[in-house]
Amino acid sequence: MTTGLLRRLFTVKEYNRMVEAGILTEDDRVELIRGEIVQMSPIGRRHAAHVRRLDTLLSEKLGRRALVDTQNPIELDDASQPQPDVALLQPRADFYESAHPQAHDILLIIEVADTTVETDRDVKIPLYAEQGIIEVWLVDINGQCLEVYRQPSTEGYQERQKFYRGQTLFIQAFPDVEIAVADVLG
Repeated sequence: MTTGLLRRLFTVKEYNRMVEAGILTEDDRVELIRGEIVQMSPIGRRHAAHVRRLDTLLSEKLGRRALVDTQNPIELDDASQPQPDVALLQPRADFYESAHPQAHDILLIIEVADTTVETDRDVKIPLYAEQGIIEVWLVDINGQCLEVYRQPSTEGYQERQKFYRGQTLFIQAFPDVEIAVADVLG
C-alpha cells in the first residue's frame, strides 16, 4: 500500500512569524506560494539587469502616478506571499509600511525569467489571475519576448499576447503610456 507525502502548509501569518523569529531570513530567498515555502532561483546578472532596466523605464514613464516596487513581497491571500520581480502599485502616503500590497493595490506585475519561465507561467501567473491581478507581464529573456496577460478569471487570464522587438505596448492602467518592447528587453 502506497501512501502520499503529507505536507504541512503554512499561512502568511505563520510564514511572517518565522521571519520575525529568525527561522527565515532575507538571505534564504524564499517565498510563500499556496501555503508552501518555495525556494527562489538565484538572481543572475542578466535577470538583475532586466529588473533594473524595468525599474528605471517605468519610473521615468510614470513618475509619481505609480510606485515601482522591485523584488518585494505582496500579500495575495492567507496562503500566498510571493515576491514578483516588479510590481506597479497604487501610490500610498505610507509606501505600504502598514501592510504589504494586496491584489487591489497592484496595477501590474512583471516576472523576469531566464531559468524560471515554466514555473512563472504555470504556477505564479495562474495564482495572480485567481487573485484578480489585472495585468501581468512575463519577460522571457531567452525567448526575447514579452508575454502580456490580461482579463483575470479563476480559470486564468482570458487575454494573452506575445510582443517582440519592434513592437510597442501599453500598461492597461495607463493606456496613454507607450512602451517599446526593445526598451524592456534591452
